[in-house]
Amino acid sequence: MKVLIYSKDYDKVKESGVGKAIDHQKKALAKVGFDFTTYEREDFDLVHINTVLPGAVFFAKKAKKRGKKIVYHGHSTMEDFRNSFILSNQLAPLFKKWLVHAYKLGDLVLTPSEYSKKILETYDINREICVVSNGIDLDFWKGKDGDRDKFYETYGLDKSKKSIISVGLPIKRKGIDDFIRLGQRLPQYEFLWFGKLDKALMSPNIKKLIDGAPSNVKFPGYVTSEELRLAYSGSDLYLFLTHEETEGIVLLEALAMRADILIRDIEIFEKDYEDGVNIYKGSSLEDFEEKIVGICEGRLKSLKDHAYRKACDKSIEKTGRKLVEIYERLMNNEISC
Repeated sequence: MKVLIYSKDYDKVKESGVGKAIDHQKKALAKVGFDFTTYEREDFDLVHINTVLPGAVFFAKKAKKRGKKIVYHGHSTMEDFRNSFILSNQLAPLFKKWLVHAYKLGDLVLTPSEYSKKILETYDINREICVVSNGIDLDFWKGKDGDRDKFYETYGLDKSKKSIISVGLPIKRKGIDDFIRLGQRLPQYEFLWFGKLDKALMSPNIKKLIDGAPSNVKFPGYVTSEELRLAYSGSDLYLFLTHEETEGIVLLEALAMRADILIRDIEIFEKDYEDGVNIYKGSSLEDFEEKIVGICEGRLKSLKDHAYRKACDKSIEKTGRKLVEIYERLMNNEISC
């Protein structure tokens, strides 16, 4: 059995969560010794598609006509498209129709969490939907001696101040607006947001907030995985203010790094994460401000070791084994999870 991980449009998504998911799939399959290709001109039996860009949808249609099995990965939903780019809310219903059109091309649909599965089950896709975590490479996401000093030197931070980071596209859905407001409220700390978006795609309100951000809020832009590893390791708190996710790869990275973490209390995190037990949660600016200070000043106990156990549950090796099992079942016409 030869599996194609469709990657022709990878460059368009490599700086997003979908791009990271493709990286994780290739690494996961390599970790378990499974042979795959990323070149669509090679012969293959099954294609695994992660994007809903027109080229990917067209390729899925061609593969279907050739009798190839198709796994379509449901990373996107209408819900997490909202509050992202300019006009995204107005376009969301059309985007949902396009998602349904794309996902129906699959013989099977994968999605990263039970939460996103529940959403997709309302979309009238009429396909089996299986849950497979994007996974996390525990061998890579580890701290190293000297990370803190290097992190502070790299970004010109005041070593007398604690530092708080977040990672993702600088959009409202990811909580960039609250991140900036918290930086304004807490000038005693350094705030860094990693991730970039063309300003032409930003809403006017987000552009205004970024342009008017205080000096203790910095925007390093998109960085490599190694630079991101350094940031998780060298900072004092990972702040995840997202309003909607299908899993949240960056949260898995922070968990694997044994970072202190504060997340927004939203539905997707209800089952796996308990406030004050294995993570800290907030639901308002006042909550976040109080808990940021509590964590940074040592008034709240560190939960990093408890959080790390959640990362271990989602190791990339487990993801690789699950993918291979699903591919084999599909090739044997056993369309079931």
